[in-house]
Amino acid sequence: MTHTMRMRLSAVSALSGATLLLPLVASAQTLLNTLALVSQFLNSLVYLMITAAIVVFFYGLIKYLLGEGQEGKAAGLKVMLMGVITIFVMVSIWGIIRLLQSTFRVTSTDPVIPKTIQLDTRIIQ
Repeated sequence: MTHTMRMRLSAVSALSGATLLLPLVASAQTLLNTLALVSQFLNSLVYLMITAAIVVFFYGLIKYLLGEGQEGKAAGLKVMLMGVITIFVMVSIWGIIRLLQSTFRVTSTDPVIPKTIQLDTRIIQ
């Protein structure tokens, strides 16, 4: 597969994913709802990435256990190490964010929007 073909495939995939998200964004109706939707999507993405890292770790474990010869076991160890490093980095960042939230006593995860962006709904109706 050539580089140009990969670029086209990734562009089509991104466009398809964005098209699938359009009804969700359109149903949000307000800026606050849209930001809450984006926040929920990003939180779900974090859980998905942690799950993927755990799956990669176990794939490396299986590759190590079933690998034949030194090369098979070395490849399994490399995949396991990358999985562990990925899990560690993601969970560490998550912990640092929680630490900062508790240090600065941030209890609400609602998005902070400047007053100039908020719309007065009485004018629109």
